[in-house]
Amino acid sequence: MSVKIDKGSVSGGINMTPMIDCVFLLLIFFLVSAKYEEDEREMSVVLPQASEAMPLVARPKEFFVNVDQQGRFIISGRQVGEQELFAALQQAAANNPGKQTVIIRADKRCVWQHVMSVMNLCNKAQIRDYRVTAAEPAQAS
Repeated sequence: MSVKIDKGSVSGGINMTPMIDCVFLLLIFFLVSAKYEEDEREMSVVLPQASEAMPLVARPKEFFVNVDQQGRFIISGRQVGEQELFAALQQAAANNPGKQTVIIRADKRCVWQHVMSVMNLCNKAQIRDYRVTAAEPAQAS
């Protein structure tokens, strides 16, 4: 009489033990790091005051200076003289120290000296980021 031996089926499953170990380690890591972060926020610290502290400001708006064909300066839709332009540039620089941008838009028929005057006023007002713009070339259809 022959004896039949049941060899069973081949195990095709994935060993989950290493993956469970990794999940537990990650869980412990995040629990510990969250606890330290909580401790940092709960410290009772009296912050000092500074008289020269600068407020956090949003990205400043670009300051546009238009120069027409006759060399007149136009800001915010109104014509201004050189002194008024300088005062406006100083105010913009004071509102956004070191971050103010000036865009100079000049008529192509104006004398370049007027554009140079605006650049000089920007330098006097401590504004170093100024640009002269040009129109985009017309695309042929």
